Amino acid sequence: QVQLVESGGGLVQAGGSLRLSCAASGYTISRFGMGWFRQAPGKEREFVAATNWNGNTYYGDSVKGRFTISRDNAKNTVALQMNSLKYEDTAVYYCGRGESGSLNRATNYDYWGQGTPVTVSA
Repeated sequence: QVQLVESGGGLVQAGGSLRLSCAASGYTISRFGMGWFRQAPGKEREFVAATNWNGNTYYGDSVKGRFTISRDNAKNTVALQMNSLKYEDTAVYYCGRGESGSLNRATNYDYWGQGTPVTVSA
């Protein structure tokens, strides 16, 4: 069955970096768009970054220039490199598989991982 497992979250000081990883199993990511979303307490799930099946990338306005999404089809993984982290980046980060449509909409994803928490101290 399809599974997505995120890792790499943790506690970091503002201005620091973290690298999140999403390991997919049960299917081949090369045929699907993949994305990262985040959800802070009391807030809706927010689009962070996505990459479509042919490698094009898309970013939310709040992370442009600081975060980079990449895919490794051979390893069936997707990574999110987060630099210059800010306090407001604190959230649980989720990896998802795009089903159809725009990759910046959570409703267009059919599978999600369990999430990995990121805490940025001010």
